[in-house]
Amino acid sequence: MSCIISHQLIKEIERHLELVYPEEGAGFLLGKLPKSTSRIITKLILLENNWDEGPRTNRFLITPQDVLAAEDQADALGLSLLGVFHSHPDSINIPSEFDRNWALPWFSYLISSIHNGKTASHRLWQLSDDRSQFHEQKLLQENSNLIIAE
Repeated sequence: MSCIISHQLIKEIERHLELVYPEEGAGFLLGKLPKSTSRIITKLILLENNWDEGPRTNRFLITPQDVLAAEDQADALGLSLLGVFHSHPDSINIPSEFDRNWALPWFSYLISSIHNGKTASHRLWQLSDDRSQFHEQKLLQENSNLIIAE
């Protein structure tokens, strides 16, 4: 599976995640599933952190209402809900056990490492069908307009 996202959308993700730092930030990835195996991300939905059971520096809550609203918005735009992006403030961008417990196998997960309020790097992951582990999708920058994940 591969995923294509524009440089402009990556910058929008970075702005959102840096703005909410030191808390975790998140949002949805919307786009198209062409007949090829590449997912094309064309729109983001930025979310507020609704986690209320402790510090928000290492937790984020996406509510069922968030998912339903994103599905409705995607449908209205002729798009699909393809995944989630979120930050790991002052930490590495490898999925945590918490991430694995809440993840869905068919989604793409873009995790951004934010250090001292600035984006350090992005990595893309997908959970295996048996939910046992994440598999990384490589991030490649192809010219200034697209970042391609394979």
